[in-house]
Amino acid sequence: MKPQIALQLWSIQDACKDDLYGALTEVKRSGYDGVEFAGYHGKSAAEVKSDLDELGLKVAASHLSYETLQKDLEKTLAFEKEIGNSRLVIPYASFPTFEGWQSWMAEMEEIAKKAAEEGFEFYYHNHANEFTEIPGRDILHEMVTLTKRIDLEVDLYWLAVSGLDALPWLEAHKDRIGLLHMKDMQESPRQSTEIGSGVLPMKEYVQMAKQLDIPWLIVEQEEFQTYPPLEATAIDCQRLRAMVDEVYD
Repeated sequence: MKPQIALQLWSIQDACKDDLYGALTEVKRSGYDGVEFAGYHGKSAAEVKSDLDELGLKVAASHLSYETLQKDLEKTLAFEKEIGNSRLVIPYASFPTFEGWQSWMAEMEEIAKKAAEEGFEFYYHNHANEFTEIPGRDILHEMVTLTKRIDLEVDLYWLAVSGLDALPWLEAHKDRIGLLHMKDMQESPRQSTEIGSGVLPMKEYVQMAKQLDIPWLIVEQEEFQTYPPLEATAIDCQRLRAMVDEVYD
């Protein structure tokens, strides 16, 4: 099965703030199968669901802060169920000590357990700090070792920024990787850029996604050198779709 392609809506956050329905319309027009949310801009779950249904978009996942989940998990899960989402993703965490990480992981494991009872998968999305802020510690490796229910949404750009050789690392942790953030990197200055315009081996990442049977490839672009966000993310979709078609042919 070919993976579906989604856009992490943080990539077009200004358009979403101005007019979420209009932004989603452009996402659909660009060729995406679905979206990964990063906030709902004041819309109710019913309104979000109506917009998605009208446009024929699916929910790949939602980024939700630790504070949101901790504050009112029941309400949050009800919202996510109503919009048709089954994947919860913590987008970021940072602690100066390994003990701090351990304590947080234990809390997240409990939340992930409760979420699983309601039919949700639970993920953590990395940056580079998980590999760099505590010397000698690969926090993502520790996370999958110390927990049972926290899986990984691996951001390939940030793996590269951290200096890791991504493909062997992905192979070593394949049992706990469920989603990939597809993001290319411009070499100088080091920034995210359109897929196929940077230096990362994006086609090899798609081949790895096939090996791991990843259901969603999620595009994210955070910096824009040549094109405005809606144009850039349309290019991302077109180029990633071509790679998927070639690799999965």
